[in-house]
Amino acid sequence: MTTAESPSPGGYGAATRPDGHTGRTGHATRTEHSGRAEHAGHPSRAGHPGHAGPVGRAGRPLALLGISLGYFMVLLDMTVLSVAEPDLAVSLRTSVAGLQWATTGYTVVFGSLLLTAGAVADRHGAHRVFRAGVAVFGLGSLLCAFAPALWALAGVRAVLGAAAAACVPASMAMIARLYPEPARRARAVATWAAVSGAAVAAGPVAGGALVELAGWRAIFLINVPLALLVLATTAGRAVACPRGERRVDWTAQLAACATLALLTDALIAAGSASWARVAVSAAAAVLAGAAFVLRERRSPAPVLDPALLRGRGVRTGLAVGAAVNFALTGDLFVLPLLLRHDHHLGPVASGLAFLPLTLPFALNPPLTGRITARRGPRAPITAGAALLTAGGAVLGWAAWTGAGYGVLAPGLLLTGFGVSFVLPALASAVVGAAPEGTAGSAGGVLNAVRQTGATFGVAAMGALTGLGSPAGPAAALLLPAVLCAVAGVWFARVPAR
Repeated sequence: MTTAESPSPGGYGAATRPDGHTGRTGHATRTEHSGRAEHAGHPSRAGHPGHAGPVGRAGRPLALLGISLGYFMVLLDMTVLSVAEPDLAVSLRTSVAGLQWATTGYTVVFGSLLLTAGAVADRHGAHRVFRAGVAVFGLGSLLCAFAPALWALAGVRAVLGAAAAACVPASMAMIARLYPEPARRARAVATWAAVSGAAVAAGPVAGGALVELAGWRAIFLINVPLALLVLATTAGRAVACPRGERRVDWTAQLAACATLALLTDALIAAGSASWARVAVSAAAAVLAGAAFVLRERRSPAPVLDPALLRGRGVRTGLAVGAAVNFALTGDLFVLPLLLRHDHHLGPVASGLAFLPLTLPFALNPPLTGRITARRGPRAPITAGAALLTAGGAVLGWAAWTGAGYGVLAPGLLLTGFGVSFVLPALASAVVGAAPEGTAGSAGGVLNAVRQTGATFGVAAMGALTGLGSPAGPAAALLLPAVLCAVAGVWFARVPAR
């Protein structure tokens, strides 16, 4: 079985099969071949799920550009918001808790829907799901730019999360459809990853410039022309994928989304000492989680493949993925507030201050790829977890002592290199440790768990920051160091199989 994993720091793409399907590989999928091949005059190849027709081959570079820009847009939206937080808080008169929902409204839906997004792409055709997601993402971004209040912004951000979940696994399926040859597909995925790495690196800088120029609303308007460009470049037959018959259990999916949202609300409420709300949300999360488990046991199309979680290497890999995204997204949430309030940096300066964190995302993955190819994924993952631990310790110490940016910068650099060592190798480690027949499911679950880690990172670190204690930001920045240390040691001690 050949899989195409994302080697990028964003790394949201699910593992895909050479025929362009995503998600769980343990379930048989029968595809219905489109009649378009006959109309194209090439029924033998254009209609086959493993080959792009002649028109498709001619349009490959343009289609790949469009797919890559779609992923660029999704990742840019996640990173560009960070430096806009202080301006957004003043404009909408909101607290740290409100800012948390502006971020986690996106990641809660994104993370939970990634569990079944591959199945949806298989069932309805990856290119249809991708283009629908891009269109909704563009429209939703426009609505975000004109949001009159925090509740409206958080609600539309949740819609953006659903649109992003539609785009990402479908984009990997479209690349596999465009490039059925393994060598060419690997180069295409590398291009896709390089574009996504540029989004992570450019996000805070671009966000700072836009906020300085026109306020926080401008960071959403930039997605509108991007979405139109993506739709224009992916409109041809080159990326057309057949429909399938995979089933989607929406009841289980909604229960998973509710569980994650309620746990997030409990953490955010703890930050504002709303203990009654904490109790209610936590109890409701337990009930929703129990409903999810019961539904999964009875479902003919479970969201989580039970065989997958029996692999010890899979469990440790998922733990590392959650810890890394907890650290990265939590840092991107807390540090802009620290840079603005304690270091008195404006939006542009705050964006530039993030370069030690974000530049390794664009520069280091090729090195990580070579190390993984020669020595396997365990060495870069273990080293990356150690760097993240050290980076978190430096950031926490800088916040505790009130040290200047000269101390923060090394912590950011260590964190950036830690992330860029771990994530490109992690998909290979998890998919490689997955039981036979579950590689596709492993890729999807890894991405969902990572986004869950991101959600909890913003909720927990934001809660510590919002307590009002001088030690709050330091404790928030130290927390991911502890989690990455524990996850890294567990990963290093447990065999892959």
